[in-house]
Amino acid sequence: MLQVFGWGYNGNGQLGVGNNGNQLTPCRLVALQGVCVLQIASGYAHSLALTDEGLLYAWGANTYGQLGTGTKSNQLSPVQITEKESRIVEIAACHSTHTSACKTQSGQVYMWGQCRGQSVVLPFLTHFSSTDDVFGCFATPAVMWRLLSMEHDDFLTVAQSLRKEFDSPETADLKFNVDGKYIHVHKAVLKIRCEHFRSMFQSHWTEDEKEVIEIDQFSYPVYRSFLEFLYTDHVDLPPEDAIGLLDLATSYCENRLKRMCQHIIKRGITVENAFSLLSAAVRYDAEDLEEFCFKFCVNHLTAVTQTAAFWQVDGNLLKDFICRASRCGAFKN
Repeated sequence: MLQVFGWGYNGNGQLGVGNNGNQLTPCRLVALQGVCVLQIASGYAHSLALTDEGLLYAWGANTYGQLGTGTKSNQLSPVQITEKESRIVEIAACHSTHTSACKTQSGQVYMWGQCRGQSVVLPFLTHFSSTDDVFGCFATPAVMWRLLSMEHDDFLTVAQSLRKEFDSPETADLKFNVDGKYIHVHKAVLKIRCEHFRSMFQSHWTEDEKEVIEIDQFSYPVYRSFLEFLYTDHVDLPPEDAIGLLDLATSYCENRLKRMCQHIIKRGITVENAFSLLSAAVRYDAEDLEEFCFKFCVNHLTAVTQTAAFWQVDGNLLKDFICRASRCGAFKN
């Protein structure tokens, strides 16, 4: 289990150790014991923490409501700000401001704290798509919380041109029919980017002569995301569909795509779906994802074992999990 430590100046309780005394040596945050923290963000005198379940904790100074608790009272120890229904994937704070921001898995951006001189004491839904915009438009001073590149070119790169031509009927020379929907592509791009298609279009496969190829092994969202990946090197799918894309990547021997799917699934793991994801990782031989899901299940063992997914898996997988968890000391009194 990961642990969080704090040390240094602590006049506003920004270390989260339960008092406001300075700490000369690292001191463990007891309030976060048993919580797996993935990210820490520090403001002028407050701190934020993001857990592996997408939960947000805050502590420290709260003069402008930057903790998001609904009050302006300082917090000497971490307090949970969000509920499980709002899974957070990114948190943001800057050393020169009293502003906080976060982004949810669905892409919604919230802000709170000092915003254009006003105090916002609860997370407020914005129209932004990036936490960077919060600090650029509302923080005082308007200092960004991370490095940004603002270069703009008046021409399209090769990568941008390829992205633009994906699913373009005007230039495509091949169509895939998936679930009754067409996806327009270019044979040359597929041959260059994917060994599976290179073999298909350079051999005696019947598909080489077709203008429309029927696909029934995978769903439309999954196959479209796969083809779009070949054009853009980018994947935008919810974790539930990423499992299907992981299956496709395994079948087509696309190792980079396989790693990207694993990353998406990791960001979307919850107590409810953890064991299902572990089962999928084992089935598709995704060792890194399997280890991640296993550790998540062990860290949240009590909650995971009470889900329906835990008791619906294959008996051999369940036995293997219990043996591995036992070796890790998960069942110690």
